[in-house]
Amino acid sequence: MVGTETFISHLIELRDRLLRSVIVWVVLFVCLFPFANDLYSILAQPMLAKLPKGGQMIATEVVTPFFVPIKVAMMTAFLGALPVILYQIWAFIAPGLYAHEKKFIVPMVVASLVLFACGMAFAYFLVFPVVFGFIIGIAPVGVAVMTDINKYLDFVITMFLAFGITFEVPIVVIALAFTGLVEIRQFKEARPYVIVGAFIVGAIFTPPDVVSQIMLALPLWLLYELGVIVAAWMVRNKPKVDEEAPYQPMSIDDMDKEFDRIEDEQKKPS
Repeated sequence: MVGTETFISHLIELRDRLLRSVIVWVVLFVCLFPFANDLYSILAQPMLAKLPKGGQMIATEVVTPFFVPIKVAMMTAFLGALPVILYQIWAFIAPGLYAHEKKFIVPMVVASLVLFACGMAFAYFLVFPVVFGFIIGIAPVGVAVMTDINKYLDFVITMFLAFGITFEVPIVVIALAFTGLVEIRQFKEARPYVIVGAFIVGAIFTPPDVVSQIMLALPLWLLYELGVIVAAWMVRNKPKVDEEAPYQPMSIDDMDKEFDRIEDEQKKPS
């Protein structure tokens, strides 16, 4: 009975925290809705800046001019609400964590947010101008480049995710090393495979030109090396914590005694 009540209380708490996250997301979306077209214009600026004089983007479907800016506003609102969403997740799981786990997870979450934002900024300010300049520059004479706004949004989201996840590499390396799942020596031995894998990832997630592939593969490799350096330093300076007592399964006699104790407590008048 006690276990059932505890489970239900956890479900209620989870529902409340999810509801708060959704409310914050919806409120931000409502605030950004009037500026949806402006947000899309900002997102499309790297492409528009590379189009020939008089060039423009097009919409090939009837409802696209309405729904695409709305999608941008929704994604912007989600990014704005992300700190609140992560806080609600953290507040839900924190009571079940040990003190040293909390000290490790909080900086990792903050760092992952910052690095993901850096990856998106890197794509927007550095990669997009190069990629769009290359694509428009190789267009045959007499061919007008007019990108559909929905296709452009899909491309931008893919690039944002690719570079955002790429910039998370140091976090993954540090987490694996700090928890002892992978040794620093193994990371160093895997360096040649990481370099090859970085260029394969660059070839998959970027347009088929060497410059954009290098602009994804090179940061991926350098961030891996940075993660290895930071992980080695953290492991070397890792504070010694008192290990929690290992879990010992209860014997049959201990379980019977525990059940008897619970039954006696339930029989007591409240």
